[in-house]
Amino acid sequence: MGKVIVFANQKGGVGKTTTAVNIGAYLAEEGKKTLLVDFDPQGNLSSSLGSDTKKPGIYEVIMGKINIKDAIQDTVNDKLYILTSNINLSGASVELVNVDKREFYLKNCLDQVKDYYDYILIDCPPSLGIITLNGFAAADKVIVPLQCEFFALEGFFKMLFETIKRIQKTLNPSLTIAGIVFTMYDSRTRLGNDVISKVKTVFAKHPELLFHSVIPRNIKLSEAPSHGKTINIYAPNSSGAISYKKLAQEVIKRV
Repeated sequence: MGKVIVFANQKGGVGKTTTAVNIGAYLAEEGKKTLLVDFDPQGNLSSSLGSDTKKPGIYEVIMGKINIKDAIQDTVNDKLYILTSNINLSGASVELVNVDKREFYLKNCLDQVKDYYDYILIDCPPSLGIITLNGFAAADKVIVPLQCEFFALEGFFKMLFETIKRIQKTLNPSLTIAGIVFTMYDSRTRLGNDVISKVKTVFAKHPELLFHSVIPRNIKLSEAPSHGKTINIYAPNSSGAISYKKLAQEVIKRV
């Protein structure tokens, strides 16, 4: 049965989608059959792979308009597949608001295909609405990308511990943290090092919650989505590619 990982952070612009798509690419490169689930109405994960968002995707699946197996698309990466999203998914927040067990729609859909994949990776919006709650309810593990900037730390620890504790109590008792991954690190600035140092101090008694791989600021990582490619195809020798490859290997060992 596939392992389901949700990528979450209440703050936007921290490299969440970039992390999800490139971990997925390297899991596939390692021979792991991987399904990417774009569960964000912005559809950035879908566009970063150049996927066809006009075809039925995750919104139509959770609304019962199409079977999940018929909505999954191939990508240019062997063993990497995707369930796309588009702005229609934003309507799910309204359509599900009065529905019984509305937090489990995504889980019920993914349970139908878990046996076909080694990993299922869910990219959620930077919020705690019904869409993100569906992601938490469906997942086994959470990966939290953390930008190496001061404002990224504001509210971060409260979100991480209180939110996940609440999810465990109400929706998904088996949900655990796979790890925090530092993103957009600039070795030339003191700030990036200060953020990492502070987080390591907080987690001194639980170092297993921090991934060793640190993702640098890298222009190739920014360019790759505009070409509809993952970093292992667009710029495999770049610092961003090397870092995500190491991170994916860590994920395989941990999850």
